[in-house]
Amino acid sequence: MAVRSSELGRILVDGEGRTLYLFEADTSEKSTCNDACAQAWPPLTTSGPPKAGEGVKADLLGTTTRDDGSTEVTYNGHPLYYFQGDRKPGDTTGQGLDQFGAEWYVLNADGNKVEDEGAGENDPY
Repeated sequence: MAVRSSELGRILVDGEGRTLYLFEADTSEKSTCNDACAQAWPPLTTSGPPKAGEGVKADLLGTTTRDDGSTEVTYNGHPLYYFQGDRKPGDTTGQGLDQFGAEWYVLNADGNKVEDEGAGENDPY
C-alpha cells in the first residue's frame, strides 16, 4: 500500500496504484459489505501481513476476518475496498457514492475519509 497524489489530494492506494475506499456502514473493523456489495466493492484481501509503502503509516495497518473467512486489510480501523467501476490506477469514480446503505470515500494518509471540496467537474452549480 502507498499514498499517491490524485485530484482529491493524497490518497491511499494498493501496490499497483489502484484507489482504496472505506464504507461508512462499517462502524468497526468488521466488514458489513458482503455478497452483492462485495461484488461491486471487492475487499482488499491478503494472505500475509499488509506492507506499508511510501506515505503509509505502518501502525495504522491491520487485518480483519471477513464472513467468508478471508483476511481483509484495514487502515485506521477501516476495512478497505476497491470499486469495480474504477478501470485503471488513479481512478476515483467510487468517491462519494451512496450504495448498499451508506457512502463510500477514499482515504488520506491518516486513514480518514476524504470529502470533496468545493464544486467539482460533475457539480451542476
